[in-house]
Amino acid sequence: MSIELRHVSKSFEAFKAVDDVSLTVATGELVALLGPSGSGKTTLLRIIAGLEIPDQHDQTRILFSEDDVARISARKRRVGFVFQHYALFRHMSVFENIAFGLRVRSRRERPSRAEIHNRVQTLLRLVQLEGLAGRYPHQLSGGQRQRVALARALAVEPKVLLLDEPFGALDAKVRKELRAWLRRLHDELNVTSVFVTHDQDEALEVADRIVVMNQGRIEQVGTPDEVFHHPNTEFVMRFLGETNDFHGRVNGGTIQFGSMQIPYPQDRQQVLGDARVFVRPHDLTIDTKTSGLPALEAQIVRIQSAGPLVRIELRTGDGQELAAEISQERFATMNLASGSTVYVRPRHIRVFSA
Repeated sequence: MSIELRHVSKSFEAFKAVDDVSLTVATGELVALLGPSGSGKTTLLRIIAGLEIPDQHDQTRILFSEDDVARISARKRRVGFVFQHYALFRHMSVFENIAFGLRVRSRRERPSRAEIHNRVQTLLRLVQLEGLAGRYPHQLSGGQRQRVALARALAVEPKVLLLDEPFGALDAKVRKELRAWLRRLHDELNVTSVFVTHDQDEALEVADRIVVMNQGRIEQVGTPDEVFHHPNTEFVMRFLGETNDFHGRVNGGTIQFGSMQIPYPQDRQQVLGDARVFVRPHDLTIDTKTSGLPALEAQIVRIQSAGPLVRIELRTGDGQELAAEISQERFATMNLASGSTVYVRPRHIRVFSA
């Protein structure tokens, strides 16, 4: 089932939580709503679920396939909702929690006992919790509780699956394991899914497309590759990862920033005059000698070599602090140390109007 939002807004008194948002989610797609706290992403998710009513405007539509559900209750939308803090019933076993949505259906729609049992057992296998049906929430780890919450949402065979910060309450290792598992599970089930997160890595790793939100509006929609490598705005550039920022100026096919002047081809020029230049740490090249190419001279302040990449913190002659990341293999050949003088140049830059 596809989802289409047209001109959706939501205000809480004077505060505009969602501001004229239009968005389409294709059938079977897994989409992340990504943004900082207060950006409107959870409110938008709750509007899709029917847990919040959008402001009334003539153009507002919430379409599930071709059906406008804007005035239909959450219960009738056939949506599965997974909350950040699980929202499991503490007095119910794992089996009973998963079966809950089936058992509270009207008598006409309620499956038989045998059907409910079979459905729950199938879901327990799907979420890899076989053998835990009789346990209670307090006897489970955080990751196991979230899997139970997801199984409960899937038990009612939703047309749309919505997840609000599903891994936000878990530690980093469990989060990484579960997001890889969620991606595999989605590929198996192919249920149209939307999840909210403020974790850039989570969105980039799991989603088919990312919707970056800020102050109630959509800044950019695109694949993980598009929003990371081709951000439309400064906000997206900054929010999707660490940046080195420069004041610059575009003029006559070149761009000058720091003490460098490098070619900036006309066909790439989206700005003229004063500009903001951004370089991600992994896009900075470090050399111990000048090569004749434009470069910034800098001194190494600190080296962090734990992990797959080596992080090198630098300070230029005019006091600007920079960060670069290089591979362990490259680092091993360079004989770098704190206090060393190096020459830094960008491989890729992103330029916006100042």
